[in-house]
Amino acid sequence: MAQVLEFKLPDLGEGLTEAEIVRWLVAVGDVVAIDQPVVEVETAKAMVEVPCPYGGVVTARYGEEGTELPVGAPLLTVAVGASEPAADAGPPADSGTGTGAEGVPAAKSGPAETSGNVLVGYGTGAPAARRRRVRPATVVAAAPAAPAAPAAPVALADPLPTAAPASAAAPVPERSGPVPVISPLVRRLARQNGLDLRALDGSGRDGLILRCDVEQAIERIEQQAARTAAPSAPASPSTSGFPSASTDGAVTERVPLRGVRGAVADKLSRSRREIPEATCWVDADATELLAARTAANAAGGPKISLIALLARICTAALARFPELNSTVDTEAREIVRLRDVHLGFAAQTDRGLVVPVVRDARNRSAESLSAEFARLTEAGRTGKLTPGDLTGGTFTLNNYGVFGVDGSTPIINHPEAAMLGVGRIVAKPWVHQGELAVRQVVQLSLTFDHRVCDGGTAGGFLRYVADCVEQPAVLLRTL
Repeated sequence: MAQVLEFKLPDLGEGLTEAEIVRWLVAVGDVVAIDQPVVEVETAKAMVEVPCPYGGVVTARYGEEGTELPVGAPLLTVAVGASEPAADAGPPADSGTGTGAEGVPAAKSGPAETSGNVLVGYGTGAPAARRRRVRPATVVAAAPAAPAAPAAPVALADPLPTAAPASAAAPVPERSGPVPVISPLVRRLARQNGLDLRALDGSGRDGLILRCDVEQAIERIEQQAARTAAPSAPASPSTSGFPSASTDGAVTERVPLRGVRGAVADKLSRSRREIPEATCWVDADATELLAARTAANAAGGPKISLIALLARICTAALARFPELNSTVDTEAREIVRLRDVHLGFAAQTDRGLVVPVVRDARNRSAESLSAEFARLTEAGRTGKLTPGDLTGGTFTLNNYGVFGVDGSTPIINHPEAAMLGVGRIVAKPWVHQGELAVRQVVQLSLTFDHRVCDGGTAGGFLRYVADCVEQPAVLLRTL
């Protein structure tokens, strides 16, 4: 007899606590193999295809496309050992043949039904059975028993069992010892909002408090405070639905800050709060740099991009001014200077701004940098960047000139200490060798953390970059 196993959203790494379902890759009734990708989700870092560690028939899916689920919430159920979809392949109810009061039976899968560690250590190779809560019966079976009540094709299961009314609930015993939370960020979020974690019941495994638990508690407190402040005030039209209409009849759209967009918002807000940034800029004559690139590409071999040449200049400048390749440890009150240069670059995609990272940029040639920039840019456009491609940067190169603008004062990519901005290269009148001439001019700007260095260091870095742009031969002396 087939076992119905529940597959939950795994920990996708880098402290991520939730993910949004972008696209289902399987349907109810499909046969899946072990480690076959079943759903594409978007986290705060990247798009990820999630493989299922079980092989069998999909009996239920949890969540529509666009639904955001916390880590540990059920994704789908699989009938392991079923050779083909059956009409009653849905999860067993109270028959007691498939699951008991604690969920999945303790029978182990055979050697052919085990999985490797395919994402951050999860898989079906663990020898011990795990306790699972009984889920509400709001799932979709392969074939509904009767068409009496129409249901949506896919229903989102509540990650928690249905709770009794608050008035009838037994008092929760006071906890002692540390409160289990999924990450320090959740604990800090509760502390900033004056929320006592001991009063919460976590929806994670073994009562683990997730970020969604804290956010829901904060939302309930704010709603109660609003009702207390204005008990007779009518409900605001802007909060009654999505989209909503304002008083003058115009439609107002509400766009949730989640996924990549939400992560960008949180990171930039934190950067602006914590980093005392300053910006300096200079105009540079890029005519010789463009000529050097044209000559190099005309000589044959792989083409070298302009951003690769600018990256090569950046790494040389960081070798001379290592203060800018650093981060600040606020708790220890220390400046941490980093040995390796992992160069991030800003890239605009359909899903928002992302910053892929070129690893060990200092040890790469211009050709290698060109190839890596091209690979990461294509992965960003197609949504195939992994969390590892988007983390670990130590310095960022921002080529906002592709948007047709001359200058900018960007926000530093926390926890880095500096960002070099490059504007568009445009023909301008310029004094060259004592005479007025039309030259290709670019504006370079450096936004830096004033805690790691003073204006003299930042100015020296920017001036060196400008000198290399104006006279590429200057770079050869440092190679």
